[in-house]
Amino acid sequence: MDVNTTTGLSAASALTGVEVVERKGAGHPDTLADGVAEAISRAYSRYCLKEFGANLHHNTDKTSLLGGAADVRFGHGELTAPIQVLVNGRITAALGDHTIPVADIVTTAARDYLARALPLLDTPRWVDVRPRLTQASSPGAVNAPDTAEREASRQRWFAPRSLDDLAERHRMFSNDSSAGVAYWPLGIGEQLAVGIEAHLTGEAFRTEHPYYGTDIKVMVVRHGVRVQLTACVPQIARETPDLDTYIARRAQARNLIAELAGTIAPEHHVTVCVNTRDVDTRPELYLTATGSSIESGDEGVVGRGNRANGLISMFRPWSAEGVSGKNPVYHVGKLYNLAAAEAARRLHEETGLDCAVALVSQSGRDLTDPWQAIVQTSGPNAILASRARRVIADVMEDLGTLREQLLDGKLATA
Repeated sequence: MDVNTTTGLSAASALTGVEVVERKGAGHPDTLADGVAEAISRAYSRYCLKEFGANLHHNTDKTSLLGGAADVRFGHGELTAPIQVLVNGRITAALGDHTIPVADIVTTAARDYLARALPLLDTPRWVDVRPRLTQASSPGAVNAPDTAEREASRQRWFAPRSLDDLAERHRMFSNDSSAGVAYWPLGIGEQLAVGIEAHLTGEAFRTEHPYYGTDIKVMVVRHGVRVQLTACVPQIARETPDLDTYIARRAQARNLIAELAGTIAPEHHVTVCVNTRDVDTRPELYLTATGSSIESGDEGVVGRGNRANGLISMFRPWSAEGVSGKNPVYHVGKLYNLAAAEAARRLHEETGLDCAVALVSQSGRDLTDPWQAIVQTSGPNAILASRARRVIADVMEDLGTLREQLLDGKLATA
């Protein structure tokens, strides 16, 4: 592992500086797509571990959602066309003679996740799951005499005869040349975006305020101590009897957000706007049947929304990888982003400095030995390369813990 350390990281948490931060909420179509893809990966992984003692090759990180249609009026909201879940990717369909019920696993996981995310959505009726999965190998499978008979050959990547045909059982290596990047700690704008959205979509808030939906978007722009925040907060049609009620609850949402912002960032001056696209006189309002725009023609795609830390932060380093749905065993597009986050947190705890970490893989290289590691910190002096190497090596040796957290649903991927 080649380790480089530099200085000059912008301290987004300081009272000076600029942040532009977006967070797509729990019910946003892109967040839903990420959640569905990851739920399918977890369900498939659990099945494989239970039946075979090993996780077979799969990736569902190209999953997308196509929105349905809804009839929405004051006091009434119902779907009129289904939401389509297009599960695009590759999944091993059998281990030897043991056929895996892939379609059942995929359909059940997708519907169960959407039922939890959108409790008002009648998933058996209005969610159409369409698995579009193959077992084709990536480039590298060169046909030659007896090649397919060799143990762990590329031709057997998605068609293993036994566990011995899983190449990672012999040597754990990076499946791709990619980069994972993360930073710590969060800036004030980032804390506002995360804290406000998490509060408004949390179970306690939803129980107290059943008339708000979860397709919430928070956009934060900070210039020093001055913060401007715009939020889109949907309301549930059947819980909203008339325009006056909608307007009153929109004002209530603004006041609740302003109050919460004052708690999160007491030294900052926060201006809050809510549902700025509304036209009350028509009316054109953020009124929904389920609390999400996925019900009315919007689309969601894995990797198009929040990064692995739950944010889209415009002046921070970030990767374009869609983390959700990737195989947690060896896929660097998932593991290196999460490992970089853990390394940045540990380095910050040790040094007190703002830290950004980039881990760069090299296809075929040992998974726990990144090809390149770059650590950038705030402050006048770079941290010692030996310290960075030790922390990163410790994190890479502990990838098993990351996998367990992913399988248990305790580690977010968007």
